[in-house]
Amino acid sequence: MTSLQLFNGFLIAMVVLAGAVVYMLRMAPAGYGQYVGKRWGKTINNRAGWVIMEVPVVIVFMLYWLASDRTFATTPLVFFVLFNLHYLQRTFVFPLLIRGDDQMPWAIIIFGIVFNTANAVIQGTWIFALSPDDMYVPAWLTTPQFIIGVAIFLAGFVINLHSDHIVRNLRQPGDTAFHIPRGGMFKYVTSANYFGELTEWVGWAIMTWSWAGVVFAIWTFANLGPRANTHHSWYIKKFGDEYPKDRKRMIPFIY
Repeated sequence: MTSLQLFNGFLIAMVVLAGAVVYMLRMAPAGYGQYVGKRWGKTINNRAGWVIMEVPVVIVFMLYWLASDRTFATTPLVFFVLFNLHYLQRTFVFPLLIRGDDQMPWAIIIFGIVFNTANAVIQGTWIFALSPDDMYVPAWLTTPQFIIGVAIFLAGFVINLHSDHIVRNLRQPGDTAFHIPRGGMFKYVTSANYFGELTEWVGWAIMTWSWAGVVFAIWTFANLGPRANTHHSWYIKKFGDEYPKDRKRMIPFIY
């Protein structure tokens, strides 16, 4: 069996596993934020948890990049920069901006480490090793799929940052109450930050035009879609008629 066949088999297994994750998260919401509970076990500070959970993807993807003979090839290098535009912000900037002193269970952190490592292996293997030598040439950067994909990716990145900014500023110093987020994509969905992240990785799938990218987008929805549903139900229960009735969960006008 060739390396490409093994790789494709791994992608199929990841899609099947994504389906299992959707089921599990519909049965029991991920235990962080207002959903932290004793059943999730021991916890640590939320900021530290985010760094520990996200840093493996930065390290593993960088190792693939450094070990490749495509390290300074133009298109793979552009992919490397765009991938890390998200993950360097998510790993090292986002935790510093978190307000409050919430906790994150080790169970969630370990799950995040496993997924992030697997995803870095998938994306790194495809871009820096298994993709055809004549695929990601410099001319790829002028193709419709790259231009459209990178536009969608960057739009999602901006939506994600803006939505996180809105959520962070819902409370004034000393305020511990919950508030309804408003503005930006929150006009349309309950989980605007999740929508931004999903948009990013749909853009990634398009710009790389790869099954590896598609599997990443599927996993993003599998992980965030059920959480968006939980958030939506929580807000409706918490605020009742005050909560905007025309908001969808995560994808405007659809879900």
